[in-house]
Amino acid sequence: MFSRDMTFIDVERLDRIAAKAVETFVMDEDTFRAFYDRTARPVWAYLARITGDRSLADDLLQETYYRFLRAERSFTSDSHRRNYLYRIATNLAHDRHRQTRGTVSVPVPGEHEASALADGRDLAADAERRTDLGRAMAQLKPRERALLWLAYAHGSSHEEIADSLGLRKASIKMLLFRARRRLAAILRPGPAAKGTPA
Repeated sequence: MFSRDMTFIDVERLDRIAAKAVETFVMDEDTFRAFYDRTARPVWAYLARITGDRSLADDLLQETYYRFLRAERSFTSDSHRRNYLYRIATNLAHDRHRQTRGTVSVPVPGEHEASALADGRDLAADAERRTDLGRAMAQLKPRERALLWLAYAHGSSHEEIADSLGLRKASIKMLLFRARRRLAAILRPGPAAKGTPA
């Protein structure tokens, strides 16, 4: 709201700020809408997996697109644009993780949710497997979760993962190997995997 004590100079300054804000958007509305339609669902799934919190993923998704639109960058391709979007999402998730340093919840979809099985397989066994994987993923470091999700759930190449996470392409293969090995050790049954003495 404007106060009655505002001067003409204040109004001009606010006008300049608003004009600068409009200039910083890198896409027109139709281009952004198409980009959003192609990328929102996979980015949300990525955020939900690496944070372990669907509600937080909703918030971070909004912030991701807001920051993406505010970025003063030019992109050489749609792939470059998408990788930059994942980099923003990753950084926001890491920032939130640093702020909270809490445990990650592992939601299990209900029987009637879209991700539940509809082909008659054993829902209880599948829910148990998803829960085990979710708990195992929650024990990984955020970067390990991000690496595994981008590589295996999203199908990103090593170069795309490097761009998204701000890492060198040459290090992705080793980092993925270590993340897979750590996840396998957590999933492996037995006292050593659970951290209890043998």
